[in-house]
Amino acid sequence: MSEGSAGKVNMAFIAAIVAVATIGGFMFGYDSGVINGTQKGLEAAFDLGKLGIGVNVGAILVGSSIGAFGAGRMADIIGRRGVMMLAAILFLVSALLAGAAGSSAIFIIARIIGGLGVGAASVISPVYISEVTPASIRGRLSSVQQVMIISGLTGAFVANFVLARYAGGSTAPLWLDFPAWRWMFWLQAIPAAIYFLALLVIPESPRYLVARGQDERARAVLTKLFGAEEANRKVGEIRASLAADHHRPKLSDLIDKASGKVRPIVWAGIGLAVFQQLVGINVVFYYGATLWEAVGFSEDNALQINILSGVLSIGACLGTIMLVDKIGRKPLLLIGSAGMAVTLAIVAYAFSTAVTGADGGVVLPGHNGLMALIAANLYVIFFNLSWGPIMWVMLGEMFPNQIRGSGLAVAGFAQWIANAAISVSFPSLAVSPGLVVTYTGYALFAAISFFFVRAMVHETKGRELEDMVG
Repeated sequence: MSEGSAGKVNMAFIAAIVAVATIGGFMFGYDSGVINGTQKGLEAAFDLGKLGIGVNVGAILVGSSIGAFGAGRMADIIGRRGVMMLAAILFLVSALLAGAAGSSAIFIIARIIGGLGVGAASVISPVYISEVTPASIRGRLSSVQQVMIISGLTGAFVANFVLARYAGGSTAPLWLDFPAWRWMFWLQAIPAAIYFLALLVIPESPRYLVARGQDERARAVLTKLFGAEEANRKVGEIRASLAADHHRPKLSDLIDKASGKVRPIVWAGIGLAVFQQLVGINVVFYYGATLWEAVGFSEDNALQINILSGVLSIGACLGTIMLVDKIGRKPLLLIGSAGMAVTLAIVAYAFSTAVTGADGGVVLPGHNGLMALIAANLYVIFFNLSWGPIMWVMLGEMFPNQIRGSGLAVAGFAQWIANAAISVSFPSLAVSPGLVVTYTGYALFAAISFFFVRAMVHETKGRELEDMVG
């Protein structure tokens, strides 16, 4: 967006459509976090062991990886809004089916369906936001996605805590004599329905419309966003960027025709996506209650700690919104990598001091329990100040127009595969080789991510999407 058109930007309209698009982030967060307080119920209902819990928890990630891979390409066919509407339907079906599941197999199917929605929303919402916002504030508005993801996670944590407290435990009967853990899933149907209805009133991405030859529809959307003069300029810019390599987007575009190798920008996107998971953040989100109970906290206290982590995460994301368009994406990633490496190492040290208490349970002696709690929450703050929102911001804006859908498909797929590997492996790793070695491994990945960012990631702050190269 040019400086001269700044006064014509319809910020109220932009804010409204960003708010609707980021409900997908809320659903992403709720669907990911709701499992945290339901594991005792699943274990009791389906007679699951450690591996069974890992498979049931990780089932969503199978769907998420497929959804992320397919959504990028599908968004080039049916549009960004079309994919988000499909995701909303998947969320609704998953919520109803997961709560009603009578067997582990049905539950796994329900979570895979939800995962398809999570994967689709996770990659398409940031793209949509980046394509309808001015470059000067794109980072801030794209970061709202992570605020909504964490809000969804926190909402799930609060719902889990309230329902479990009201019923007397996650496995205790609640309304209509169904156990509380089932209602934790059913509550998700409410925001899913709101998401679908809200999507009916926002426009399609103008960049998608131009790519499909619908220049007049794109001009109408851009006029409402930025004014008539800027709309004409932007349609011309988008058309020119596509004309430079005008054909239907496809996965082979990710390979540089001159060298025959995968484009460096694609490797950078994959690296960002994978490292965001290798630092272990979703162990906190998926297994937070189980983790804190494993080191001596009660179920009630563990669920309260989850809520604290969620609130701190939202605060950190708000910090990102204030900083991302001022100091840039790369500096925040570097700060986050360094901070996570240190705090994860402290958590690993605290866990290394665990001893067996008088009642046979595990306790952390002295002030080490408090040390672990503070370090873990600082780690959550560093993640949500940096890698949490910035990875999604960059994936939504770093790829050139021609390969944005395909680049997101591959990076999103890699992100969810890494997520699955970390999440499914954690219950077994927590037993052997144990929490100390496991968290030390996450700390090492955080340290490596620092050097990856320095070498591979290029700043995108303030650059127009049509100027991205790779």
